[in-house]
Amino acid sequence: MLRSLYSFIRFYIFWLLFFALTRATFEIYFRDKLRGTTNTDILKTYLYGIRMDASATAYIAVIPLLIFLINWFIANGRIKSIWLKVYTWFCLFCISLIAVVDLGIFAEWGAKVNFRAFDTLYNSPAESMSSTASSPIALHLTIMMFLLVTGVVFSHYILDHSFKKPVTTTRNKIIALVLLTGTNFMLLRGSLSPDPINQSAGYFSDNQLLDLSAQNTEWNLFNNVFENLRKPYNPYLFLPAAQAKTIAEESFKVKKDTTLQLLNTQKPNVVIIQLESFTADVIASLGGEKGVAPNFENFIKNGVLFDSIYAAGDRTDKGIIAILSGFPSQAIRTIVVDTPKQKQLPSLMTEFKNNGYNTSYFYGGNSDYMNFGTYMADHRTDYIMDAKVMKKEEIGTTWGAYDNVLLDKHIAYLSKQTKPFFSLIQTSTNHEPFLLPGAPHFKGKTVADQFRSTAWFTDSCLNAYFEEAKKHEWYKNTLFILVADHGHRLPKSTAAAFDPAKYHIPLLFFGDAIKPEYRGTKITKLGNQTDLAATVLAQLNLSPQKFKWSKNLLNPYAPAFAFFDWDNGFGFMTPEQSVSYDSSGQRIIYRKNKNANPALTEKTLLTGKAFMQQIFTEYLAY
Repeated sequence: MLRSLYSFIRFYIFWLLFFALTRATFEIYFRDKLRGTTNTDILKTYLYGIRMDASATAYIAVIPLLIFLINWFIANGRIKSIWLKVYTWFCLFCISLIAVVDLGIFAEWGAKVNFRAFDTLYNSPAESMSSTASSPIALHLTIMMFLLVTGVVFSHYILDHSFKKPVTTTRNKIIALVLLTGTNFMLLRGSLSPDPINQSAGYFSDNQLLDLSAQNTEWNLFNNVFENLRKPYNPYLFLPAAQAKTIAEESFKVKKDTTLQLLNTQKPNVVIIQLESFTADVIASLGGEKGVAPNFENFIKNGVLFDSIYAAGDRTDKGIIAILSGFPSQAIRTIVVDTPKQKQLPSLMTEFKNNGYNTSYFYGGNSDYMNFGTYMADHRTDYIMDAKVMKKEEIGTTWGAYDNVLLDKHIAYLSKQTKPFFSLIQTSTNHEPFLLPGAPHFKGKTVADQFRSTAWFTDSCLNAYFEEAKKHEWYKNTLFILVADHGHRLPKSTAAAFDPAKYHIPLLFFGDAIKPEYRGTKITKLGNQTDLAATVLAQLNLSPQKFKWSKNLLNPYAPAFAFFDWDNGFGFMTPEQSVSYDSSGQRIIYRKNKNANPALTEKTLLTGKAFMQQIFTEYLAY
């Protein structure tokens, strides 16, 4: 029995050391983001992470423990020891792979690898692989091999692979059984209290990167998978249900239902151009870099720019619902892939169709991706143009046709319309792997320069599109709306997932349908991507009542605020204060105004909690 207990202790020590190695790999990889932290802070990631590491180790130990007990009590020692080596190597391979995938996911999303990554890979493998194409694959493979080989070598010296049948009495076997299974169960739960270990076990710092570093990646992943596969429930129950609902509803109330009327026509054509990853950081007028989108600056001079708009989330599947349905992001869930739920959402497609418009959706990729095509069909879209109906030679990348091809097709389609039209164009060229049909405008080979070049290309395609559109009669009666689907970490690579700067996006009304006196105007009201629906409908004297999460940005009495979320938390912004809250760590991790009255900060946080809770409540109810 002593040898068996000793062997299991060695088994636990080995995996704790290997998890420490993967954590060190994560911290070395993101060392630039950890500048300013102390050695003590780094050490704490290992101290606070050890409980979760031990829990993950206990999960790994379940199968060996079960087989060893079978070998002791039933097989009488006949099970060969080679299986343990194979099992250990398999686990090492899986953990090394997950650790490397986590590096790429965190670099792009600012969150640990989770269910969403593998769900997207399963449903849309080509698009998923394209999303990671800008990652340093050679470096990642090298890191993976280093972890795997190091783990295999260390296992040879640390683990006892024999585990022969112990020469002991039945009484001692039973004692060993109780001791081993009891200890493993306790470590697996990570706690002696009624509540088992959860993600908050690794939280100790106001620096989210340190907190996420302390998380055991594998434990976090499988916990997230379990949470997504179980019966849906609301994980954001911060407040009594009635209070959360009241706060959310009161936030949208206005003293007077009115609007600034920008348009010179009661029934304009409306075209929304949803720009892939077109962060404010590439728009000079929004504080972004100069020269990346020079044509957009000219559009601004002749349009109405909303300069304080924030995306609902960090993915296209969140953005398209925010734009068309005025429904906020649900953080860990995405309603567009749930057909019974998304069918019940309001949609601008349906509203315009019901008011005599021809409706269309143009996308260069496969509209089956993230259920986009199903959403469009369910909301009465007359015509869908996507990669499935394009010629093979028109498809430039795994994301489909380049933006110039897509926009040319849109011009050709609109020129044949005899009724007022409402159309959504979803661009895709400014997406990883940042491929172009010609030479890049920015000659650098960094991922940031590749991003700048694809953004510049999309900007040039927009200019060519408008120049061609001006030649057609319908242009004079058309309102074009340019809005990003979400922000992006590039090109600056300075905004973390919780930083509002990552969600800052352009929203521009443009075209001859705008009264001349309003062209060149800037609207500074703080708002959301979700506010587009109510704002557009008010311009057409149509009721926005169905879009309860949307406010009219052109109503001077409308409140100014914005809400966004990501996998681990949410942010709420007002002109006076902005906070970001980590739902797992249950703490504020960002304050815009650190000297603000604590009561103001608490009120801002309370409203954000109410929003997050009520959004998810309504998502579940659909």
